[in-house]
Amino acid sequence: MIVLGHAVRVWAWSEPVDGRLGFDGLLGRVMGHLGRRPAPGEVFLFTNRRRTTAKALLWDGTGLCIYQKRLAEGCFARLWDGAPGAPLRLTASELGLYLEGARLAGKLPLSPPEMQL
Repeated sequence: MIVLGHAVRVWAWSEPVDGRLGFDGLLGRVMGHLGRRPAPGEVFLFTNRRRTTAKALLWDGTGLCIYQKRLAEGCFARLWDGAPGAPLRLTASELGLYLEGARLAGKLPLSPPEMQL
């Protein structure tokens, strides 16, 4: 279980990735498409083409971590219905629901917009 605060920024990859990718392959995707390294408070979510496996890449301040999950039944929701290459922004709560196997209802925002202080 990953314990994340509400201030976390979750970026769901909008295209399927090879499920065999590890630290370097996933980091290469993040750096290549976003042009930067993961920072504390950021999580990058990836799924394979069949949506049987999800991986979350995060920086915990001392190193990269990968959290991987395979559902016992069924598959994860499709994240790449939108424009290819544009990551989908999720909240920490939406990430938790996603990893539990909940279905995403299109692009309907499930959470209120972020408040700027």
